[in-house]
Amino acid sequence: VGANSTPGRVFKGLKMAGRMGSDRVTTVNMTIAQIDPENNLILVKGAVPGPIGSLVLVRSAAKTQVVKAGKK
Repeated sequence: VGANSTPGRVFKGLKMAGRMGSDRVTTVNMTIAQIDPENNLILVKGAVPGPIGSLVLVRSAAKTQVVKAGKK
């Protein structure tokens, strides 16, 4: 990929552009800007992955603490 003819191939595992398909995507640290109970809307600051009209799961950002062996 590129203007040169050497090496003349694409290396295995090279990161290239492409589509995600129907993979589940998790976006962390999103901010809820506003809640509109009349129209049943939650306004989120930033981009939300997925097509328009798709299902979005909103949950708490709290993650569980992982304790390594021998440490508290």
